[in-house]
Amino acid sequence: MERREAGDELVFGLDIGTRNVVGTVGFKQDKEFIVLAQYSMEHETRAMLDGQIHDIGRVGNTIRIVKEKLEEQIGQELTSVCIAAAGRVLKTVTTHIEYEFETESVVRAEDIHTLDLLGIERAQAELKEKNDTKYKFYCVGYSVVKYYLNDEIFSNLEGHKAEKISEDIIVTFLPEDVVDGLYAAVAIADLSVANMTLEPIAAIDVAIPENFRMLNIALVDVGAGTSDICITRDGSIIAYGMIPLAGDELTELIVQSYLVDFAMAEHIKLASTKEKEIEYTDIMTLKHTLKSEEVWKLTEGLVDRITTDVANKIKELNGDTTVSATFVVGGGGKIHGFTEMLADKLELPNERVALRGEEVLKEITFEQPDIQKDPLLVTPVGICLNYYEQRNSFIMVHFNGERIKLYDNGRLTIVDAAMQAGFPNEYLFPKRGKEINFTVNGSPRIARGEAGDSAIVKVNDKETNINAPLVANSYITVEPSTAGEAAVITIDDLAEYTQEIVTFEVNGKTIHCPKFVEVNGSIEVSSYHVQEGDVIETRNFYTVEQLAEFMDVEIDQDHVIRVNNRPAELNTLLYENFTVEWTAQAKGTVDFVEEDSEIPLQEPEEEYEALPEKEGEEGESGRELKLQEPEKEPESEKEQEPQMSPFEWASQGGFFDEGPKQEDVPLTEGTQESEEKDEKEEPQPKPEEKPAEDVPKPAPGPLPKGAIQVEVNGNEILLTGKREYIFVDLFDAITFDLNASNGRAIVTTVNGEDASYMQKLNNGDVIEIYWEEK
Repeated sequence: MERREAGDELVFGLDIGTRNVVGTVGFKQDKEFIVLAQYSMEHETRAMLDGQIHDIGRVGNTIRIVKEKLEEQIGQELTSVCIAAAGRVLKTVTTHIEYEFETESVVRAEDIHTLDLLGIERAQAELKEKNDTKYKFYCVGYSVVKYYLNDEIFSNLEGHKAEKISEDIIVTFLPEDVVDGLYAAVAIADLSVANMTLEPIAAIDVAIPENFRMLNIALVDVGAGTSDICITRDGSIIAYGMIPLAGDELTELIVQSYLVDFAMAEHIKLASTKEKEIEYTDIMTLKHTLKSEEVWKLTEGLVDRITTDVANKIKELNGDTTVSATFVVGGGGKIHGFTEMLADKLELPNERVALRGEEVLKEITFEQPDIQKDPLLVTPVGICLNYYEQRNSFIMVHFNGERIKLYDNGRLTIVDAAMQAGFPNEYLFPKRGKEINFTVNGSPRIARGEAGDSAIVKVNDKETNINAPLVANSYITVEPSTAGEAAVITIDDLAEYTQEIVTFEVNGKTIHCPKFVEVNGSIEVSSYHVQEGDVIETRNFYTVEQLAEFMDVEIDQDHVIRVNNRPAELNTLLYENFTVEWTAQAKGTVDFVEEDSEIPLQEPEEEYEALPEKEGEEGESGRELKLQEPEKEPESEKEQEPQMSPFEWASQGGFFDEGPKQEDVPLTEGTQESEEKDEKEEPQPKPEEKPAEDVPKPAPGPLPKGAIQVEVNGNEILLTGKREYIFVDLFDAITFDLNASNGRAIVTTVNGEDASYMQKLNNGDVIEIYWEEK
C-alpha cells in the first residue's frame, strides 16, 4: 500500500456495491483510523445485481473515476486496493485444526498465522468433499472462533509456551465467478488487489467492537442486492450467512408502481426516509408529488417478507434460537419500518434492534468536514480496517490462465501455486523412464530409466524455475516435464557377469565355454535385454550334458564318464578347470576310431561354400581322425580339402589349447600363421596362403529363411540353421587358428566396437578377427 511522507501507511478501501462504489483512503494511528478522502459514485446502469458484477467494463470504469477523484484529493497515485465480496451463493465451513511442536516452544505470531492457514486448508478440503454445486469456490475471509493452548481455551496464544496449539475457525467461500469479476473490474482501473474480505466481516470490524462480542449479537448488513449476516457469541464470530433480498427489491417495486426509471425509484426510496413529501418525474415526463407515508404503505409487504427471511436466517445460524440484540447497517436497513418489523420477527424489544452509524464510528476521524457519519460508511471503513487484521493473508496469481488464491506464509513458491491449481505433481519434475525390476541370484535389482526434461516455467513471460518465489498478480505458465527413455540393461551390464569364459579339460584338451546365465530357467546370451520381473541366475558351471551339447558331440554312455578321475553322470556339475574323460562322437558327422579307420564326412550345407581345410591330424591318444574326402577338382596341382564339422574344427584346434597345432588359412593378408610345431612331429609342407579375394562368397539372391549375411575381414559369410546367431557361431563358418597366439591377444570387433564371444550378430554386421601385434 501507499505511504505518507511521515511514514504512515495509506490504505485504499473500495466497497463495490450493487448501487454504489464507495472509495475510502486513510491510515491507522494507534486505535484511531483517520479517513483522508472518501468518494462515492452510483453505477450509471444496473451493472451489478445481487452483489455480483454483470457488466465488468462499466463497473471498471466507475472504479477508475472513483480512484481518480481520490487521487486528486490526496495528491498521490493509488496502485493497490482492498475490496470486499458478496454474492448469492455463500458457503461457510467451521473446522478444528491442531499444530504440535516437536518440543515445548514459545508461540510466535508466525505460528498463529500458520495455524490459521492450516485451518483454511482443512476447510477448503472439507468443502471440496461436500460441494454439491456446479461452482468452484474461493476463500474470501475467515474468523477464528476460539484458540486453544494445550487444549485449554485462550484468547491470545502469542508469547505463551506450548506443546500444542489449536483453534476453531470459520471460513467463508464464494464462487470463482464472483471473485473473477471483482478482480477483472479492479484491473480495468489499473489497480491490484492488496486484500480481499467478506462484506459482513468488514462491517463487523466496525459495528461490533471486540468487547461486545461476548454477547450473542447479530449484525445485518442490508445492501442493495444482498443482506449479509454474522453472529457473535462468547467473544467470537460463530457464523456467517446471506439472503438474496435487500434494497433493490424495494426499488424495483417503486419502479413498477410509479412508472419511473431505476434511478428515480432510488431517489423516491431514499427521500421517503427523510422527507414528508417527495417530488418525482415519471417516464412520460410528468411531474408528481406524493407523501412518504404512501411509499411506506407500498413497501410494507415487501419489508415484512425481507425481515422475515432475515430473522429466520439469524435463528438458523444461532442454533434455532433468537439472539440477544441485532445491529443493522447499510442503506437498505434505513427503509421505514425495517428495524421494528425485524424486532417483531426476532421476538425482541424494538430498542434491541437498531441501526448502527455515528455511534460505532467514534474512533473514525474524517478529515473532510462535509462527510456525515452514516450506516452507509460502516462497510467501506471496515474494508480498510480489515487490511490491518488479515493483510498478506493471501495472494492472487494467474496459473496457466486460471486465477488462483493462496494464503501467504512468506515462503510460497511456484510449486505451491501449481499444487493449488491442481497441476499434477509428476508434471513439475523430470520423470524417469520406465524402470525394470528383476532379481540376480536372489537379490532384487532395479534398473532406472533415463531422466526426462524438467518443466518449463515462465513468470510474466520470463523463464524461471519451480522454486522461484511467488509474486502477487503475476502470470505463470508451466509446460509439463517429459519422461526419459525406459531403462535398458543387458546381462553383459550386470556386475555379476564379470567373466565370460569357463574352462574345462576334455580328454586332455582345453575347452573354453561361454559362461551360462539363466533367465527364468532358460539360458540366455550376454546381449539379452533384461525384462520386468526376470529372475536371473549366473552359472559358473556346466553339466556334463550341457558341455557335450556345446561341443556338438554325442556321448557313448556304454563307456564310463569320468570327472576329476571319478565316475560321473550326465547331470554332474563341472566347474572351472575340471577334467572330463569320455568317449564321444560328433553328432551325425565323425567318430573317434582306431588308426587307419575311415569315417564318412557329412556333406556341407547347401548354403555354404567350403573354405580350404587341413586333413585330420594325430591326437594325443594316438588315434588319427581321418576324413573321407568328397569329389574335388584340382587347383594349381593341389586339391581343395573338405569342410570340417564344428566338432572336427574344435578337435583340431578350435577351442582346444593343447595338442598338435594346425596351420591357419588366412582370411586376410593381416592374418598371422602359426609357426610352432611339436618337436617330435615330422615337418609338413606349409599350405599355400589363399588370397582373401579368392575366398568363395555366398551366391547372390535372397537369403534363406532364418539366415543372416555378415562381413568377416572383408569377406561375406552366410550363417544359417539357427534362430539367433552369436559371435562364436562364426568359428563354425570360417577358419581361424585360436592356438596361433604366440603371446598375442585376439581382437574381435563388430561394427568397429569390441565384441564378446556371446554378442548377438545381426544381418549386415561388419566383423574383424585378428591377432593384436605388439
